[in-house]
Amino acid sequence: MLTGTKLNDFQQLVHRLTKEEIIWINGYLSGLVSTGPSVGEAFKTFTGKVTIAYGTETGNAKKLAGEFAARAKKAGISVKLASLDQYRLTDLQKEEYFLAVISTHGEGEPPAAAKKFYQYIHENPLQLDKLNYSVLALGDTSYPLFCKTGEDVDLKFHSHGAKRVVPLQRCDTDFESDANAWFENVLTTLSDKEPAHRDPSSVSPLKTSGKKSYTGTILSKVNLNGRGSSKETYHIEIAAKDIVYQPGDSIGIVPENPEEIVKAVLHLINSDGSKKFSIKEAESTLFDLLKKKLNIVYLPERVVTKYAAIVHQEIPVTRIDLLNLLIIYPIKDESQFDEVLKILEPITPRLYSISSSLLAHLDEIHITVARDRFTVNEEVHHGLCSDYLSQLPENSSFEFYIHKNNQFRVPAGDKDIIMIGPGTGLAPFRAFIEERDAVGASGRNWLFFGDQQFNSDFLYQTEIQSYVNTGVLTKVNTAFSRDQREKVYVQHKMREHAEELFQWIASGAFLFVCGSKYPMSVDVENILLEIIQNQGQMTEEEANTFLSTLVEEGRYAKDVY
Repeated sequence: MLTGTKLNDFQQLVHRLTKEEIIWINGYLSGLVSTGPSVGEAFKTFTGKVTIAYGTETGNAKKLAGEFAARAKKAGISVKLASLDQYRLTDLQKEEYFLAVISTHGEGEPPAAAKKFYQYIHENPLQLDKLNYSVLALGDTSYPLFCKTGEDVDLKFHSHGAKRVVPLQRCDTDFESDANAWFENVLTTLSDKEPAHRDPSSVSPLKTSGKKSYTGTILSKVNLNGRGSSKETYHIEIAAKDIVYQPGDSIGIVPENPEEIVKAVLHLINSDGSKKFSIKEAESTLFDLLKKKLNIVYLPERVVTKYAAIVHQEIPVTRIDLLNLLIIYPIKDESQFDEVLKILEPITPRLYSISSSLLAHLDEIHITVARDRFTVNEEVHHGLCSDYLSQLPENSSFEFYIHKNNQFRVPAGDKDIIMIGPGTGLAPFRAFIEERDAVGASGRNWLFFGDQQFNSDFLYQTEIQSYVNTGVLTKVNTAFSRDQREKVYVQHKMREHAEELFQWIASGAFLFVCGSKYPMSVDVENILLEIIQNQGQMTEEEANTFLSTLVEEGRYAKDVY
């Protein structure tokens, strides 16, 4: 028991700590108690070399890996930190201890930076019997395959003969406490003189998601595109009591399937939808399952393959709606449809960048939604969630959660920022500008925006012009691709202002890019490298290093999709 000066020091420390720091200390001390040695002697027994490798899409895995490497070094452990896109694959069979911190992207896919590594361990007959490893898998439990990449890496290492130091740890979007507990478990296990009592094949239990759900009510909905536009882009204002978010965060929404499609499916299987099913300890009618919980449109290939096995027919490996599957490859009876229900996956949430600041709109959240439209076999279709939101009337309510993005944050008020956001990529920058205006930030703000036509596609035009007039926006450069014979995009405007753009960056400005990943963000980055190389009088290699340094310093961030 602590007494006197120790107790006083401890109480002062606790008062200064955040909740997350207290959780970390709790996990750390629990680890020390469970393994026996005191803090001073905890790591004396470990003399091996550890590689901490990360594969990241948004930057979370990289951030965690860097923190873990720093803590391991302080503990006296020899550590090498590596990004999986830079890691020399042939070194894997030479490693002694290998810790992988890796996220899952899209539908269970590895992040772009980890694809070569992922393919290498899956396609080669490796001998890893001398390797000790553990995997921290980051994901989002709203998705069916939320930690699949980490799970695949863990299983593949084990199949190659490697030995688990500690079990795989799955983490949801609120990953801090689980990630810290995993790493403390790794550290204490490395210092353990007798680790053999641990079950090497075990996997950490999956924790229930800690996401807070909000109920939002639509206050207003406006189509931002003018007459003659080929697009529909909706500004949607939502009331939500006691909501907490920051500019840069996104809203996560689970859309509902169109009622006419649900009724068509029920008609095909000769059901009124009233039959009840128990899913995850909750009872739902068949109608509610098909309407609100199960994905029945644009099914993934893996689901189509399972459907083919149920109906005992050969079906081309493709993406197709459940309704079309039932029409082309019908089921025999209702019991067979019960089997189909078991293979259907939950409706995955869609993320939309928040386009408002709480400092400007108390108890409100705004989003900017482009109604997605595409053609299949000469038939017009719409994106599930964008169509769902665009059709919701005012005063209707729906559930959502906040998806935090700590890698995409407004910097301190005295810092300059450059925002590049064509189309709906403008959304988070509306939030940035509102925030900077509300706090009276002294830093300069430069916006690059682009779309198809000035007259019909200049999103938030009146607001932007007002911010220019009041001096909140220092500079605005626009590119409307179809207003002239040759198409002009934001990257062309960047090149036109190359000298000043580089001056801003060289003097400390923060650079943000939001919008489509391909080709926009790639084209923007290529032009950015060109500007850095030419204006900074650098070689190609030096320009790449300069840009990497901006990323390391948190001065270049992308939110692309």
